[in-house]
Amino acid sequence: MDGPAQDSGKQKLLAFTPAKSRPEAPLSELVMSRATLAEADLPPYPGIALENVTLVASEAQAADALVVLLAAEVIGFDTESKPTFLKGEVSTGPHLVQLATDRRTYLFPLSRSSDGAALKIVLEATQLLKVGFGLGNDRSALKSRFGIDLRNVLDLGEVLRGPGHKGTVGAKVAVAHYFGQKLQKSKKTGTSNWASRQLSERQLLYAANDAHVALQIYHVWRRERDKQAAL
Repeated sequence: MDGPAQDSGKQKLLAFTPAKSRPEAPLSELVMSRATLAEADLPPYPGIALENVTLVASEAQAADALVVLLAAEVIGFDTESKPTFLKGEVSTGPHLVQLATDRRTYLFPLSRSSDGAALKIVLEATQLLKVGFGLGNDRSALKSRFGIDLRNVLDLGEVLRGPGHKGTVGAKVAVAHYFGQKLQKSKKTGTSNWASRQLSERQLLYAANDAHVALQIYHVWRRERDKQAAL
């Protein structure tokens, strides 16, 4: 009979085996620590290419994005905010909203009023499901600062959470579990100035992938859920 240590080792091995090539095991039944994930020898998650990222900077680009996004049934969603470093400092974010289809990610800087109307239509669309990770504060922040009522949202960090998880599940853990790959997220880029009018290529890719990877995780989670329901 296997002991607790052997069970734990099997669990870690299973967790980092791509979903398509391992026995069925919902992520909610597996627990992975940050240390385990950091030590895992996994290939990098490729992410979306820069050529497939659009920084919405004009009304024409916003109109094009609106057509593409509203044609989808589900899109990836995330936001970025300029970090606060001083005690008592109140965040003025979000400063960037990312919306992704399978083929393209659109980045909406909230400091530019030209694309605000299109963004509001997409985020308030009840027929369009928005999926992402760690969306707890987005609804209140978008409402209070920009008058946007975020509707039809699924926080994957919550739905993937199991009884053994101390907090919500992050994108890194989900990518390791479902794809057997490591999602590279630079802390330096993540805490950079998202309110800047000139975002770097690193910022564009970081932000775009946050939304795009959420959509990819949703697809595989949905297939796994539907398969289990059909049994």
